[in-house]
Amino acid sequence: MTRRDGFARLVRAEWTKFRTVRSWVIGAVVASLVIVLLGLFSASGSHASCSKGPVEVDCPEPPRGPEGQAVSDRFYFVHRTLEGDGGITVRVTSMTGEIRLPDLTPGVRRVTAGVVPWAKAGVIVKDGMRQGSPYAALMVTGRHGVRMQHNYVHDLAGRPGGVSREAPRWLRLTRSGDTLTGYESADGARWTTVGTVRLAGLGTRVEIGLFATSPCDLRMARGDFGGSVGQCRFAEATADFDHVSLRGEAGGAWSHDDVGATRNLDGTIHHPGRFKQSGGTFTVTGVGDIAPHVEGQRIENTLTGTAAGLIVVIVVAVLFITAEYRRGLIRTTLLASPRRGRVLAAKAVVIAAVTFVAGLAAAAVVVPVASRILRANGNVILPVSSLTELRVVVGFAALLAVGAVLALALGALFRRGAAAVTTAIALILLPYLLATSSVLPLGAAQWLLRLTPAAGFAIQQSIPEYPHMTGDHAPAGGSYPLPPWAGLAVFAAYAAIALGLAVVRLRRRDA
Repeated sequence: MTRRDGFARLVRAEWTKFRTVRSWVIGAVVASLVIVLLGLFSASGSHASCSKGPVEVDCPEPPRGPEGQAVSDRFYFVHRTLEGDGGITVRVTSMTGEIRLPDLTPGVRRVTAGVVPWAKAGVIVKDGMRQGSPYAALMVTGRHGVRMQHNYVHDLAGRPGGVSREAPRWLRLTRSGDTLTGYESADGARWTTVGTVRLAGLGTRVEIGLFATSPCDLRMARGDFGGSVGQCRFAEATADFDHVSLRGEAGGAWSHDDVGATRNLDGTIHHPGRFKQSGGTFTVTGVGDIAPHVEGQRIENTLTGTAAGLIVVIVVAVLFITAEYRRGLIRTTLLASPRRGRVLAAKAVVIAAVTFVAGLAAAAVVVPVASRILRANGNVILPVSSLTELRVVVGFAALLAVGAVLALALGALFRRGAAAVTTAIALILLPYLLATSSVLPLGAAQWLLRLTPAAGFAIQQSIPEYPHMTGDHAPAGGSYPLPPWAGLAVFAAYAAIALGLAVVRLRRRDA
């Protein structure tokens, strides 16, 4: 008999043990049901609406970008229509702004001069005026130098530094077919390429011109329980342009539009942008952002039963090994298979497989069904690709499976159920709950999710963290410091180490 055949027999034997103990099978089923029922219950109780004067209406869905993500697309646009190839060159001589401060006296507006880090002003080519349409833009920013961005989620860095009348920035954006190239210069004579991008399906007729926009001023404040809470203050940006020149068929007068502006009940624009032309100088003021939109419900929010389901999984996995010690059956198992490490490995394969199937079944039901319930209740669900949704569902099942293996290993190390269950919960769930409940400062919360088994929860994150936008990237909001699979790998490393220590102990000590 080969080693592979021998190990397969061990796996079948352990599977037989598992399925013949009714309480273990019921535990696996209960874990799956808990995840589904809590997810559906939570979704059913989550309602959202937006006020339109005295009337409550469904909140509008954010526009989608060319690659399917939800996007923010609000800015002030001074533009002309370009037919075919061409380009625009400008000099930016200043970038200023205002930030709203909390009112100290009712009715008295307080503002301060300032530009937020991701305030933007520059030149842009956009495929029409529709929100979410393809675009490429070359810009100066508040604190991130010159950038070239396109289709909301892509960002290329140019030279660092700000802009002033003493140190202006020249920007040039050219179009050739569906290829756009951005250039920057300090003097208008020597040019450096920032980047070249391709906008698939770009129409022959596009809008080309100047823009300005500014996201809110995000400040992290101390919460009631000691953690960090994000506060966003209204902000606007103003830029001065001169030496504006167009190349190509872009005739007619300049038009100006507040793209994506929100309107009040009387039809006026809420926080409007502005445009002024004096001779050859253009002054553009804008609010909003051209970036990914990350505010709203995420598909992983349907997995609210994760902690409860994982506790059930931990208990079942620990009992799968400690029950044999408690009843003295482990001696019989080891006599039948003297290779003790392989016995533990076979148990790990069985408990991982059972838990993976239970988790996969639960996630495959609750993610789509609860998402539909949330939408029916007026919630905005941030869209993701089919592959991302599949990764969340499969990754969730893998998260439970790794947790089960870690719990099994702890059971083999402690040989007592209560100690193993308590340790597993303390290692896996306690760091996760501390990091995501706004109890700890942001830095401490992020380190917990890097260095502890709780890093594995990153596999559930469906919306990535975009570094080129203003955002509250806190674990409490669903952001994790590690990429999804890297976080799961940290969790798996803990399980592998614990399993290795359990094998060493099993080999060195009598059962």
